[in-house]
Amino acid sequence: MSRVRHVPQRQCVACRQVRPKREMVRVVRTPAGEVRVDLTGKVSGRGAYVCPDTSCAETAVREQRLQHALEAAIPEAIVEDLRAAADRGAQAPGRS
Repeated sequence: MSRVRHVPQRQCVACRQVRPKREMVRVVRTPAGEVRVDLTGKVSGRGAYVCPDTSCAETAVREQRLQHALEAAIPEAIVEDLRAAADRGAQAPGRS
């Protein structure tokens, strides 16, 4: 009998929807204090997840939900990277 594999779930900081981790875009604050978009999901540090949707990315930044989750200021360059990653994610719904 085959085992059902556990799929990690994460909650979007903007819309609060729970989705599989692989479908989300991760933003991480590294131990050095640098904030960046983590496309691999493996960078060490405090992470926050956003749906691969431009509206969620906009909400997370505009309402400072991402800033609150990471406990750090979000630079404008990261906002652009997040929008680009959200656009890529929206184009490829079956991300793995």
